[in-house]
Amino acid sequence: MAMPPSLCLLLLLLAAAGGGEAAAFELEEATVDSIRRAFAAGELTSRGLVELYLRRVASLDPALHAVIELDRDGALAAADRADAARAAAAGAAAAALPPLHGVPVLLKDNIAVAGDGALNATAGSLAMVGSRPARDAGVVERLRRAGAVLLGTASLSEWCNFRGPRIPAGWSPRGGQGRNPYVPSATPCASSSGSAIAAAANLVAVTIGTETDGSIMCPSSFNSVVGIKPTVGLTSRAGVIIISPRMDTVGPITRTVTDAVHVLEAIVGYDPRDAEATHIASQYIPEAGYRQFLNIDGLRGKRLGILRKDFFRFPSGSVQEKVFSEHFDMMRTLGAILVDNLEIPSMNVINDPKQSGERTLMLAEFKLSLNSYLSELATSPVRSLSDIIEFNNQHPIEERMAEFGQDYLLQSEETNGIGPTEERAIAKLNKLCKKGLEKVMQDNQLDAIVAPGASAHSLLAIGGYPAITVPAGYAANGVPFAICFGGLKGSEPKLIEIAYSFEQATNVRKPPSLQRSVI
Repeated sequence: MAMPPSLCLLLLLLAAAGGGEAAAFELEEATVDSIRRAFAAGELTSRGLVELYLRRVASLDPALHAVIELDRDGALAAADRADAARAAAAGAAAAALPPLHGVPVLLKDNIAVAGDGALNATAGSLAMVGSRPARDAGVVERLRRAGAVLLGTASLSEWCNFRGPRIPAGWSPRGGQGRNPYVPSATPCASSSGSAIAAAANLVAVTIGTETDGSIMCPSSFNSVVGIKPTVGLTSRAGVIIISPRMDTVGPITRTVTDAVHVLEAIVGYDPRDAEATHIASQYIPEAGYRQFLNIDGLRGKRLGILRKDFFRFPSGSVQEKVFSEHFDMMRTLGAILVDNLEIPSMNVINDPKQSGERTLMLAEFKLSLNSYLSELATSPVRSLSDIIEFNNQHPIEERMAEFGQDYLLQSEETNGIGPTEERAIAKLNKLCKKGLEKVMQDNQLDAIVAPGASAHSLLAIGGYPAITVPAGYAANGVPFAICFGGLKGSEPKLIEIAYSFEQATNVRKPPSLQRSVI
């Protein structure tokens, strides 16, 4: 019988300790805070942690396809610098180091990393291999300032799920088909799938994803992890391959709300390279940060709107129906005020990207955003969307063109910026937001809306609204599902209080049963 991964890792740590007092640190389900405690107690070094994660990736990722690239040498060098800085700091100074100091992070493969031996940022496309940015993405600069160790890049749906409608969730020619670690035949869901798989399978404690419409929320739900989709502009999109400036946002995917908040606090802020959006959103950043809202009593007094119609539609007697009923009872017990049976007007239109205008805008914005990103690269084998389309045509086997095509890329290439058609789409989206979520929230004086899984993804995407998904249960077939708390722009403090209180009261998450040894 194979030794359980957690036991293997614990034995490795004991061996590293040289037979002295047993190390308390265990890699499986490790959190940022448990890592920091192990650093402080001398039970673990950043280099040792990187080595442990590298071993785990080598063992488990061939089956999971969560990781595209690892920067082994760069990560070990950064870990050594973190260890040296911690050793040089005395007592309180060491304790005052940022929470992510020395902690490995996996980035979604659409986030640029500069420097020698840098990781590629390819959005899963072979056309982008060898491209090099002139500087780090804005969120990468902030992660470096926080002392984080960049371990590698996570797999994704190619072009953030915007190459064409036939491509499976979690597939790219660079990363292969990402697998759900709980039920391999189940979808890993949406384009930040690799980040969620990696966090769920304990390949790393901290990952970064991006979302246009569902790409943090959905993989977080299906892989039983916590995802924060921040208000658009709260985190910089500079140096990130995005689809829509209106909707795209960068956020953490981790195993706990606390870890996600540590990451959020490190990556928010104004960036002159994404000036308009980050300037507007910077007004929402609380002066004392986000950790102050990790309030175990955070549900008390919160008015939560249950979007019953269009969202909570489960078969009678199903696990989901039972579990959500229990969760609602628990939230009432903890002092939440549930406003039930709410309905969002025109939800059928919002959920149809062609009717809402979302698809029209995305096609135009994608071409503009991608060509802008490509123009800023120091070196690149492609310099335009048309170059990428031609590359795919020249490499039909590798890109599986006969199966998947590139419909969205072709449709996007036909656009010509933001013209009258796109302006009408923007006006329609604005109207749907104003008369939809914003009106329901204001009329009912809600602190947040509640929906299952990622079912409210389009509702929250079209207005750039924030959301937090938290593990809520496991279906009869073992596939995880989540609860989503969403709100108006800048409502992250309330959402964190609600999500943290829910998480601490339920403790739903359990690691997947991965049978292979990691040593």
